[in-house]
Amino acid sequence: MASISSVGIGSGVLTSDLIDNLISAERAPTELRLDRNQEEVTAKLSAFGRLQSAITDLRLPARTLGNPSALSELTLSSTNSAVSGSVNSNAAPGQYSVEVLALAQSHSLATGVIADKDSTALGTGVMTISAGSSTVDIAIDNSNNTLEGIANAINGESDLGVNASVIDTGAGYKLILSSQQSGVENSINISIDDDDLGDSDVTGLSQFAYNETDKNLTQTIAAEDASLKVNGVAISRSSNIVSDVVDGLTLNLSQTNIGSPAIVNISQDSEAVAERVQEFVDKFNELQAIVTELTAFNETDTEDSGLLLGDSTVRNVINQTKNIIGRIVPGLEDASVRTLSEVGITTDKESGQFNFNKTVFTDALKSSPQDVTALFSEQGRVTDPQTNFVSSGINTKAGTYSVEVTQLATQGVFAGVADISAGVTVDSDNDNFNIKVNGIESGSITLTNKAYTAAELVTELQTKINDDANLKAAGESITVGLDASNQLVFTSSTFGSASTVEFTAVDTNTLANMGVGISAGVDGVDVEGKINGVEATGVGRQLRAATGDDSDGILIEITGGVVGDRGDVTFINGVSDQLVDLFNGFLGAEGTVTARIDGLNEQLTNIATERLNLDDRLTSLRERLAMQFTAADILVSQLNSTQDFLKAQLASLSSSDS
Repeated sequence: MASISSVGIGSGVLTSDLIDNLISAERAPTELRLDRNQEEVTAKLSAFGRLQSAITDLRLPARTLGNPSALSELTLSSTNSAVSGSVNSNAAPGQYSVEVLALAQSHSLATGVIADKDSTALGTGVMTISAGSSTVDIAIDNSNNTLEGIANAINGESDLGVNASVIDTGAGYKLILSSQQSGVENSINISIDDDDLGDSDVTGLSQFAYNETDKNLTQTIAAEDASLKVNGVAISRSSNIVSDVVDGLTLNLSQTNIGSPAIVNISQDSEAVAERVQEFVDKFNELQAIVTELTAFNETDTEDSGLLLGDSTVRNVINQTKNIIGRIVPGLEDASVRTLSEVGITTDKESGQFNFNKTVFTDALKSSPQDVTALFSEQGRVTDPQTNFVSSGINTKAGTYSVEVTQLATQGVFAGVADISAGVTVDSDNDNFNIKVNGIESGSITLTNKAYTAAELVTELQTKINDDANLKAAGESITVGLDASNQLVFTSSTFGSASTVEFTAVDTNTLANMGVGISAGVDGVDVEGKINGVEATGVGRQLRAATGDDSDGILIEITGGVVGDRGDVTFINGVSDQLVDLFNGFLGAEGTVTARIDGLNEQLTNIATERLNLDDRLTSLRERLAMQFTAADILVSQLNSTQDFLKAQLASLSSSDS
């Protein structure tokens, strides 16, 4: 095939320039169409990207307001620097008088002065050190029987909760032992098994003994509990951080303030909540502004109208958003606050944007905090005082559902069989037992040997059982009491069919003296009932609504009461939660906005494919024209040769004739 560069040599007419012009003429209309399409699709893709970003930006503050704690922001103030603290979402607004009578202190002990820290041998044997619930045996031998060696051995026991340090007094060295935790229960106790056979003297390792009978160390700081009064009620705690007196309130005690109580005030931080609402309003206005720009109609020049004018996806986004924002929240029809306009969020009729009146909002928040919270976030409400709303699920529909209880949950119970009203003497024949609580078996539990009244024995049993390491680690505990016949009763702290109490081992005379033998008690049962007239699933004291029902996902707790009708549970899905669900639908993998963006990207891909096809088609056309032009050029060349031959012949004939 002739090269395209040689086209036209024979004729001088069918040249490569002519082919280029023909190819350009063929390319121009298609390329112009593709350029226009690409420009339009790219512009729309950019517009939908802006819309997607604006929806995402609005979803974030909506999600924040969908959390009830964001609308119940609390702040704490104190009139006295001796008491500070913090609050969480479980707290309730209120005022408390706090008087600190004494601060908690960590126990500290010191040895006498030793001439050096690393060469004087101080004895060998075993140091048994306890602090709080931890007890450790530490072997002291010739490798570590100096002050420094003993300090290192103690510090090597990370679970002990005791710090050891050697200090230079200037006249010699001392070993200082300090409990890591404050409070009387974390006092340090040291017993010695001295290799010199004298466990209580002040020579050898015995000089480190500090217990009820031997106090060979000097107590430099006594272990003390924090003592305080909250609203006049005396309270004692092992720490200066007190978090279990008022629900949701943590008090930090830094000094005593006897006679000058601190007034601790927990109040609603309406400013912080208003700022979150303002962010929500601002982000909605940004979305509204973008939608207005993209869908604007210009009567005088329609080509200057918004790029997405008439687009159904954009119309659905803004219409569905405004539908949620503008209507009464289901479940709040009879509440003091029902719509956003009633908390100061109103719509400008011309621009469609929000106006936010912070004063109206803060007033509504102060007067109707529960209704304002429900307006934005999801909330469950119950009419029965012994029923608690726990949670909802992703399939729960807003509405009011009846609650019926057919069986109340009970606790696992073990009952003794002996009247102990006369008291019990505990000795080596009845002081040991094993108990299994909720399927967790204790270690061997030993009672202190002494004579007990019935009440004292109850306390001793409960303390020793609940202090068992196995039960503690599993979070299990019991309550010990006496029934009407003065027989011991052991009750699990949990409810339901998993709540059990069983004695798996007892001492020789335990059954005879205390009425407790090896046997299982009566297991607890789960609550049973219906939600919305449909059988619910009970676990412990909690009822979960049936799958597939409108109430699907609702979880409530029945804390007491009687069987029968237990009122209603109402699930309210606030504006923020509804918007988050809506926006997730728009932006999800199958969402309308995502699908629109995917469609536009596919159009760009198709345009790129068309360009490649155009190039391929025109390449083929160029090759075909080159072949045709070359063939024609050869023909012209042949004709020219024939012409030249004929001319020569004619010229020859003419010469002959002359």
